[in-house]
Amino acid sequence: FSPQVDSANAGRVLASDAAVFLKKSGLTDLVLGKIWDLADTDGKGILSKQEFFVALRLVACAQNGLDVSLSSLNLPVPPPRFTDTNSPLLLSGTASSDVPWAVKLEDKAKYDAIFDSLNPVNGLLSGDKVKPVLLNSKLPVDILGRVWELSDIDRDGMLDRDEFAVAMFLVYCALEKEPVPMSLPAALVPPSKRKPVSVPGTMPLIPSSTSTKESHQSLPPVGILAAKTPLTQ
Repeated sequence: FSPQVDSANAGRVLASDAAVFLKKSGLTDLVLGKIWDLADTDGKGILSKQEFFVALRLVACAQNGLDVSLSSLNLPVPPPRFTDTNSPLLLSGTASSDVPWAVKLEDKAKYDAIFDSLNPVNGLLSGDKVKPVLLNSKLPVDILGRVWELSDIDRDGMLDRDEFAVAMFLVYCALEKEPVPMSLPAALVPPSKRKPVSVPGTMPLIPSSTSTKESHQSLPPVGILAAKTPLTQ
């Protein structure tokens, strides 16, 4: 048991401590919630040592593109990767700045045209404006929820031009029957959103105290897609 997690040496992990630690996996809240539900078998909000190991195995499954389910526990996967940053972009602590962006130039031009046609405000599209485009793909709502959560990289409930391109890329992948990843691969992170390799002594770009607390309120991803009531402008 890592002293990072089992701070009281009680052989168990509280939900609050585990959440902070599991966040460092770079997986979305949606996926981490599912992992917690599967690991916390008695629903008490506390993990025993065995349950905590189950959670770690499920994190490793999700990071390697496998289903988050108990049936995946027996599959061979590399150990889970954790990084000490609040950013979901650095999946294994490696600098992703050198990886070429997976979105091709000609596709980006197409996605930009769709983006501009949706009347962005200050270069951003709200969830209401993106929702019809996503629903138009006829993909299942849970898949679209994951697309939204992966593409809203800065968790502000809005998509800028590059984030919208990520969303469109994921939608087209899903339409080609390719699985939508559980966490955003480094190659899909837009260059504009990549974290520069930090030089010792420099200030962090985002104050971490605000980024984690507010992310929960920004936008429940499935909520925007499954909302039954029409959203007025």
